[in-house]
Amino acid sequence: MSSQPQPVPPPVSALVAASGAMRPDLTTQRCTRRLTLTPKYGSAPCEVDVRYLWCGAPDAPTVIVQGGISASRDVVALDDEAAPGWWQAQIGAGLPLDLDRYRVLSIDWLTPADLGGVQAVSSEDQADALAALVEALGIGRVHAFVGSSYGAMAALAFAARHPYALGRLVLLCGAHRPHPLATAQRSVQRGIVRLGLDCGQPEQALALARQLAMTTYRGSEEFARRFNAAPEFRDGRFHFPVEDYLEHAGRRFVERFDVERFLALSESIDLHDVTPEQVAAPATLIGFPSDRLVPLADLCELQRRLHGAATLEVVESPYGHDAFLKETDRIAPLLRDALAGC
Repeated sequence: MSSQPQPVPPPVSALVAASGAMRPDLTTQRCTRRLTLTPKYGSAPCEVDVRYLWCGAPDAPTVIVQGGISASRDVVALDDEAAPGWWQAQIGAGLPLDLDRYRVLSIDWLTPADLGGVQAVSSEDQADALAALVEALGIGRVHAFVGSSYGAMAALAFAARHPYALGRLVLLCGAHRPHPLATAQRSVQRGIVRLGLDCGQPEQALALARQLAMTTYRGSEEFARRFNAAPEFRDGRFHFPVEDYLEHAGRRFVERFDVERFLALSESIDLHDVTPEQVAAPATLIGFPSDRLVPLADLCELQRRLHGAATLEVVESPYGHDAFLKETDRIAPLLRDALAGC
């Protein structure tokens, strides 16, 4: 993909080692790059501002890391930030994505507004943005693309559309297409949000949609263990233990996510469709039997149909779709092996 010529901004910070000491040898760019893309649901090329984080040893191979629709480019925290990155547990000294060995590249997901107001944003658009960024940064070829959930969908689109820019795929909780039952659940969530917009209560509707989403992200075993206490009568009605958890999740989501972004990225998941036979990069697939959004059967089909060599690692976990965030210790050796396989 072509890009507007721009100088690469200088590093803005150094990362902190596990001890808390400054690491001047590890550079970080948290920048915005203007690129030219042709959206799948658009009619002409457009200029797009892609917000990215690129951090690690300057001469190390780059690994793209992308998460779910609520994940940002902040996969790991910078030295002046108190809040950890969304995958901090896997990135850093002695961890699978050791920043002495790799540079990690991650972007904020694009939305239709970023693409000039097109009808929808696709996983192909996200992949093309990453490919254009890889070219603009002079990387040429990334060592691997590690994608989780929606990130795995974008990774498959990247591998299909830009095969020569990729060494290896590592896919967690993501497949070549959405499962129809998961699409049904997300459709109900989007319907709740649209109803809230019509009724003038968008934030309340977004919080409720997030509550419903939480019931699909986690596994039945975890809910049975955590929320089996008796209901409590207060404020004129019975409150069940799970309600406080769900309401808290809804409030937190509204604080950091807006309605239009949610609708666009949720829909983008359900528009995703990659032909596995077009993906030649070697791949490691990681799935969880308790994941109700991406069933193991879909990962088995993906493994069977991929053109390149593919392995499927099955990890038992009570955490459902969110296991890629929760099962840190069990995923770590799989990530190390997959990245070493490059």
